[in-house]
Amino acid sequence: MPIYMDIHVAPGVSALGVAEAHQLDLSLQHDYGCKCMTYWVDEMRETVFCLIDAPNKEAVVTLHSKAHGMLPSKIIEVRSDLVESFLGRIYDPEATIKTENGLTVFHDPSFRILLMVSGNDPLLLQQKFGTLDAAELLHKQYSMIRRQVSAAGGKEVPGGPGKLLFSFASAEHAARCARAVQEELSGMHGDLMEWRMSISGGEPVGKSEDLFGDAVRLAENLCEVARQKQIALSHGISELLSHDRAGSKAFAFVSLSQREESQLNSLFDILEENWQNAEFDIDQYCQTMAMSKSQLYRTALALTGSSPNQLLKAYRLNRAKDLLRKRSFSVAEIAFEAGFTSPSYFTKCFKEKFGILPMTYVGLIQ
Repeated sequence: MPIYMDIHVAPGVSALGVAEAHQLDLSLQHDYGCKCMTYWVDEMRETVFCLIDAPNKEAVVTLHSKAHGMLPSKIIEVRSDLVESFLGRIYDPEATIKTENGLTVFHDPSFRILLMVSGNDPLLLQQKFGTLDAAELLHKQYSMIRRQVSAAGGKEVPGGPGKLLFSFASAEHAARCARAVQEELSGMHGDLMEWRMSISGGEPVGKSEDLFGDAVRLAENLCEVARQKQIALSHGISELLSHDRAGSKAFAFVSLSQREESQLNSLFDILEENWQNAEFDIDQYCQTMAMSKSQLYRTALALTGSSPNQLLKAYRLNRAKDLLRKRSFSVAEIAFEAGFTSPSYFTKCFKEKFGILPMTYVGLIQ
């Protein structure tokens, strides 16, 4: 059966109250074909997240309704391996308290800090340095990054090509790890390879239909803000950190205000919604952002270092590259799918950005 995670927004919630509600769920779970695996409760943020093996979302709602009446605000389908990667467990934690009547009580918040390390596309690196040298470079750097993350208490989450994603329970641990990684990367062929780093945070269920989708998306957007020898922090993470964020001049953190972060998310949310539309242009970009052309230009340049035109073209090219890796379409089909007006123009732009023809890129895929 599929596994679901739901969110309950519960003002005044207590660990004991959630334990009692969970016990009621367990008493009725078999009546609705469900298996209540575990939950996370955060008294400070007043949220509860339940993990339930169930036939469908409706069964989850019905179970909660009949057991205690506390209905979820949202339910998403999840993979158990991703839940364990992000949150460290899929069953109750070992450290629990037993009440006199045998009730299991624990307080385990689900808020996680995400460190993203975004670097070179392995296939483009292979084209540049050769298969063996590229593999050696990546192996050394990936091994170092994972060693630092492990030492800082982080857990790796499966990421995309050229991206590493790690989950932490502590913002300070994530920041210290990021600094250590950045310092080591600068001495490991730092002039040959590009790495961008960001730290965001969030809850497992939000606006996105993906587990921690909002926090992952923000981390990806923040990587567009970071430059070499910088670590981009979300506004929330910069507020959580208690230590000196300025650090040395060589390895500085950069953080955004709430307004800037909102603008950054809007810039990329609009691109995500429209990148396949060949008729989407800067005029429509301005209209959707509710900005004039000069305002949009200044905003995009200040946040990302790129003009709106450059952002749109780069976004389409990166998404086209994702499609090429799937090898499900021809280059011509992908050109139109990615919003380009012709295959020849797409090929020209692809070569300019990545230094390689689309068909050559496809040939590197094993």
